[in-house]
Amino acid sequence: MKMETYTPAALLRPFIKAYKIIESGDERTNRVVPNTSFALAFRFKGQISSIADGHKTALPATTFSGLRKSVRLFNYAAQTSALIVQFEETGVLAFFKHPLHELFEQSISLDNFFPQSEISIVEERLSEAPDKLAKIAIVEQFLYNKLFYNKPDKLVLEAINSIYSSNGIIRIRELARSLYISDDAFEKRFRKAVGATPKQFSSIIKLKAIIDQNTGSGSFTDIAFEHGYYDQPHFNKDFKLFTGQTPTEFFKSGLYW
Repeated sequence: MKMETYTPAALLRPFIKAYKIIESGDERTNRVVPNTSFALAFRFKGQISSIADGHKTALPATTFSGLRKSVRLFNYAAQTSALIVQFEETGVLAFFKHPLHELFEQSISLDNFFPQSEISIVEERLSEAPDKLAKIAIVEQFLYNKLFYNKPDKLVLEAINSIYSSNGIIRIRELARSLYISDDAFEKRFRKAVGATPKQFSSIIKLKAIIDQNTGSGSFTDIAFEHGYYDQPHFNKDFKLFTGQTPTEFFKSGLYW
């Protein structure tokens, strides 16, 4: 499986982190751990299926996915290619008016948001585009047309920065107090802008930091304590929900993105 990352055009850069083009020559199952970005996937060749409880379910050609707290397995059929749009944490609001928190743990067809006729044109043009840059240009034109821009919530952005800087090890109530806002009002504003509660978002950041900062060579007990867990069983439970594997299995496999 080959994956290449591309930078968005300047106008879209405030809202989109990156584009990824994934190509699979042979059939392959890919492990996708939770992320802080909404994702929009355009499959322009082959077939992608999600795997749950041992069953494969074919996904629509164009799929919009919310934030998740648990791992997902995707099966790429042989000769499958897709372009993935990864949004900035609050950037998705510039294109979608739907309540984002309703998409937590969900992946649904894009025609729930935009006319199928428009999506079909994009899909057809993607299949005919001569190269990867041409495909990105097609998707960017579609996004330009949907951009209505929603001014970012500065309080939420400040909260996101605080969560990142602490690697997710932060008390949400204390964070709300530092921003001079009540717990309930903070959760509603954050969930509206990000598509997850502050607690859910912090958990994703914490476990991603553990994965990014460790190779599995150290003591998992020490890793658990260093990242705010009171005992290793609690850490193991959260880690397995996040990755689908025990820490030992996960760091040995190395198969995820």
